[in-house]
Amino acid sequence: MSRPSLEDIFAEDDEFGLLDVKPRAGRGGPSQDRGVAALLEVTAFHERHSRLPDPDAMDHDEMRLGAIWDTVKSTPTDQMRAMDRLDLLTQNAATTPRSWQDDPIDADIPDSLDAIFAEDDLDVDASLVSLTHTTPSAERHIPDHRADVVPCQDFEQFRERFETVQRGLEAGERKASPVRKWSVIEPIEGDFFIRNGLLAMIAEKSEMTARGGTRDHRLRVIFSNGTESDPLMSSFRKSLNDDKTARTVQKVGLGPLDPEWESDQLELSGTIYVARSRSENPEIKGQRMILHKIGVTSQDVSRRVADAKNDPTFLLAPVEIVATYRLQNLSRSKVESLLHRFFAAALPGRLFVTDRFGKKVHPKEWFYILPEHVGQAAQLIKEGRLHKYRYDVEKQKIILKPKAI
Repeated sequence: MSRPSLEDIFAEDDEFGLLDVKPRAGRGGPSQDRGVAALLEVTAFHERHSRLPDPDAMDHDEMRLGAIWDTVKSTPTDQMRAMDRLDLLTQNAATTPRSWQDDPIDADIPDSLDAIFAEDDLDVDASLVSLTHTTPSAERHIPDHRADVVPCQDFEQFRERFETVQRGLEAGERKASPVRKWSVIEPIEGDFFIRNGLLAMIAEKSEMTARGGTRDHRLRVIFSNGTESDPLMSSFRKSLNDDKTARTVQKVGLGPLDPEWESDQLELSGTIYVARSRSENPEIKGQRMILHKIGVTSQDVSRRVADAKNDPTFLLAPVEIVATYRLQNLSRSKVESLLHRFFAAALPGRLFVTDRFGKKVHPKEWFYILPEHVGQAAQLIKEGRLHKYRYDVEKQKIILKPKAI
């Protein structure tokens, strides 16, 4: 016997009244109670948030209530109007005040800091939003002086030294020791290294300066292929550490007491230069015409002073070269020491500059003298008579010592 279908079942007599189901009446009575119930919920929501529920809200309960309210408010009943004590039926989400807890509207979000500080109700001190004692990023990315490798114009005076060291390495008279990782190397003039497969000689080590809060020197490095560079000592040290093939070439002799140990020391000719500061510092600018720096270098003078504005030795400002005097067959370091000691009485007592770390630096190469005074002293050095004279600060003249008369 086949089973009856649903149509057969509903077609039979319902003697027990099982299919006689009446709709269940709501607690509020008629159908408009749904609108009243929604009004009561929206009224409670408005009292908590001071706004109508948003049908597009991320919160599920608010989204549900907002969707129901959008439906029932379009056909309000008299009972709903009578119970609308907050006039919610006349409001919409666009005119309802927003709570501080609500997410901001995209149009209200500022596009930049300038838009924020441009608000009329903000009174912000300009010092709080302006950077001081910092170098603009554009200047930081374009250095005034780079230690590029350039042709060495006076390489011929170094060629014999390179050939001698090369022969010593090949004969085993000199040894090349690997540079230990992170080793602190303090090169001096005349030292030889192997870097990137080339012999490198320290031809000049300039006066001490301060970079990044630490002491440093500018070097002149000559390479065996006829080129040169002038890196900071810290940069040269780093380049040796980064080169896995870097070597330190040992000196000739058994140690510092051996006379041959100093055979690599350089006795180079060079140029005496007199520099005048172009600093805008009022204290320096006011005495610009009498305050001069005395330096001696074996390289091109313009290259030596190219990074002056970043170098405390040059008062952290550009300089102009007002005089140069060529040395012939004289030790650069000895001449520089002689000149500084000769004009020591003209050293300014309070001259200092403050670096970007707030540290005071007192340069020792600036003197209250005129360029012609340096020229006179340089001539006396060539003649071997500087020891017979002294610099008189009061008269601002180089005068003969009484004992030398």
